Amino acid sequence: MITRNYLSFNPYIIRFFSQIAALVSILAKKEIKYRFSFLSAPLVFGFDAGYTCRMKLKSTVKYLVAAIAFFAMFAGTSCASRPAVIPYDLTPMELIQRGQEASSRNRFALALQHYRTLLERFPDDLYFICAAEYEIAFIYYRRRNFEEARIKFNDLLARYDSPDAELLPPQFRVLSEIVLARIDEAELRGRRR
Repeated sequence: MITRNYLSFNPYIIRFFSQIAALVSILAKKEIKYRFSFLSAPLVFGFDAGYTCRMKLKSTVKYLVAAIAFFAMFAGTSCASRPAVIPYDLTPMELIQRGQEASSRNRFALALQHYRTLLERFPDDLYFICAAEYEIAFIYYRRRNFEEARIKFNDLLARYDSPDAELLPPQFRVLSEIVLARIDEAELRGRRR
C-alpha cells in the first residue's frame, strides 16, 4: 500500500503560492511566467520539482482575494480573546489566586477580569476589596500606564482616610505608597532624558 503525503494530491497549495508569486511579479511589472519549485526530490511530494505557470491578472486577483478573505476570516476569530467564564462558586481567595496566576503569565486582561469579578461579587469583604484594588493598580503599573496606576493607588489610599480605616489591612497602604514612590522616580527619570 502506498501512502501519499498531503501535498502529493493537493496541488491547490502549489497554485496558491504560484498566485502569490504571480501577483508579486505583476506588481513589479515583470513577466508572469516563472518556475516554482519546492524541493529537488520530486518523489517526496509526488510531483515534479518545478511547476511552470502562466497566469492572467484576473484569475490571480480572484485567488488572491479569496486567500485574503480566508485568512482574514480566521484572523478575526482564532486570535480574538473572549472574556473568560469565571465560575460563580469561586471564593474570594480563589479569585485573587487566579488573578495573580494570570498576571504572572502577563495575561493582564484575564487578571483584571478576575479582580473586577471579585469586586462585583464580594463588595462587603474589605480585605479582598483592598487586595483586588491594589492588584488592579499594580497591573496598570506593570503595563507602564503610570497615570491610571496613580489614580488607582490614590483611590485605594483614600479608603485609608475613611472612618473605617482601622478595619482595613495595612499592607496594601504600605505597598501602594512604595509603588507610588517608584512611579514618581520613573517619571522623574523620564523627564531627565
